[in-house]
Amino acid sequence: MKIIVAHNRYASGAPSGENVIVDAEIEQLRAAGVDVVPFIRESDDIGKLPAVQKALLPASPIYNRWTARDLAAVLDRDGPDVVHLHNPYPLISPWVVRVAQRRGVPVVQTVHNYRQVCAPGTYFRDGGLCTDCRGKRVGWPAVRHACYRGSRPQSAIMAATLAIHRGTWLGVDRYIALTEGIASHLHDFGVPDERITVKPNALVDPGPPAPLDPAGGFLLAGRLVPEKGIPQLFDAWRPEFGRLRIAGDGPMRDEVAAFAAGRSDVEYLGSLPRPEMLAAVAAASALIVASTWPDVLPTIGIEALAAGRPVLGTSLGGIPWLVGEAGWIVEPTAGGLAGGLARAAADLADPTVAAALSARARDRYEREFTPDTLTRRLVGIYRELHESSRPNRAGAGRG
Repeated sequence: MKIIVAHNRYASGAPSGENVIVDAEIEQLRAAGVDVVPFIRESDDIGKLPAVQKALLPASPIYNRWTARDLAAVLDRDGPDVVHLHNPYPLISPWVVRVAQRRGVPVVQTVHNYRQVCAPGTYFRDGGLCTDCRGKRVGWPAVRHACYRGSRPQSAIMAATLAIHRGTWLGVDRYIALTEGIASHLHDFGVPDERITVKPNALVDPGPPAPLDPAGGFLLAGRLVPEKGIPQLFDAWRPEFGRLRIAGDGPMRDEVAAFAAGRSDVEYLGSLPRPEMLAAVAAASALIVASTWPDVLPTIGIEALAAGRPVLGTSLGGIPWLVGEAGWIVEPTAGGLAGGLARAAADLADPTVAAALSARARDRYEREFTPDTLTRRLVGIYRELHESSRPNRAGAGRG
């Protein structure tokens, strides 16, 4: 099979689990014998665009004629069986769905967030959950509250994009929902159940985990933004919990650095290359996923389970399913985190309990997130769509 994987990579200054997953999935598909043609755009390249493209960049989420032209050329040259879309913003645009389907090529999208409805894709605003735009044809609340990048003009463009492309999204041939929660989100949006397949992300097995060191402390890693629960974690943290390390980059970098600078029990590691991030996960006793938005399926959580490290997570989105029996689930508040951290610290101080938690974490990874089974399922989705699209290909247009 030949598959085009389309993805707009997030900026390198904003650590992205989605980027990690796309890279891993391409490797897994190639290892399974699939011919993968990456169609990648980089947010880091925005500053290098020609002047005319920069001038039209605000409209790119709605329609980017350069990307549409380039994808059309790839489709005509390579004749793929399926286009697999991940993130289309800002340089790809949902318009590529139409470009592919006009050539009779079916489109799969993996849904990593709530962007079909919510301008920032998080269902989060002003420190709490927000679903004000759900059920609305146009997301005026997003414009009023400047939900997208704190800008009313940019929020207006994204709200217009979602309204204009509502039909585009409803016409995607198959959605891959990472959890049942995302499947429910898509169903509420209007996608028929038969076009939704629930399949979590997979990560390559790093090998047998090292024994858990109860003195390894807690690690929070990822993009440093309020919706990751960083303010609540700061309020919850106590020296008696042991050691806290924080890795990543983002808008809250200065606040994190200042918090760590004033304490001997907290260390800010900065932005780490992926090998060093995985080493930090393996060195920890447990990972913290403190999200106060309905986080879909945090990649760092899967990496922790693969390393045999239990996860302390909040009760939102796909986090409880991710953690399962391999950690602790708490309310997304400072009080909830404080209570959970106290329980976790006590459990990790007992070598027998710590070893059992590590074994459960590794077992959960092996049962739910290894690529062997999940890659076969993904290839099966591709084959099904390719077979069902054959009658439509003969009359496909060139639009």
